Amino acid sequence: MMKALQARRVAAILVCVLASASAAMPAPRPIASMTTGAVTSQPIGHYEFCQRLPAECDIKSRSAPAAKVSAKGWEAIRRINHDVNARYIAKTDLEAYGKEEYWTYPTIYADCEDYALQKRKELAEEGFALSDLLITVVRKPDGEGHAVLTLRTSDGDFILDNLENDVLPWYATSYTFLKRQATFNTGRWVTIENGRDLLVGALR
Repeated sequence: MMKALQARRVAAILVCVLASASAAMPAPRPIASMTTGAVTSQPIGHYEFCQRLPAECDIKSRSAPAAKVSAKGWEAIRRINHDVNARYIAKTDLEAYGKEEYWTYPTIYADCEDYALQKRKELAEEGFALSDLLITVVRKPDGEGHAVLTLRTSDGDFILDNLENDVLPWYATSYTFLKRQATFNTGRWVTIENGRDLLVGALR
């Protein structure tokens, strides 16, 4: 009886010690920047966009760390994200152009990748490097494909999204990240190591 009581006391002490140690351990910090992998397939919509506008897809950049964004730069980023989201009427490519995938700079209507293209264009005009402005294919929680613009900065990767007026760190979104434009060539794409490539609406 005494041995059983002592065993229970020891077990209770161990539980308390382990609980205290667990509480003292800091929560893991999110990874500020995506980890990219090998060159991968280009989304069909982007491939056809490049066939129509080849100069858009043969811009090469030297390998360089992401730039530090000033307070003024952040003002421009937030303004452009909000303004482009508000400027166009959201429609699928099928509704607007009669085909499943048609990437283009928007005029009246825009699908997710068109918003991303326009934001990339306007931020480049503000002086941001194209190597830091990367169209990215993601998977939404419901499994649907989606495209956003990734902004690389020295503080990490941030997402400009037509479904969200706030500019969020990539890890604060609900998306699974699949692939994005390469930093070294606007016509090449690379995998994102925390996601899986799969057949979604943005890919054919």
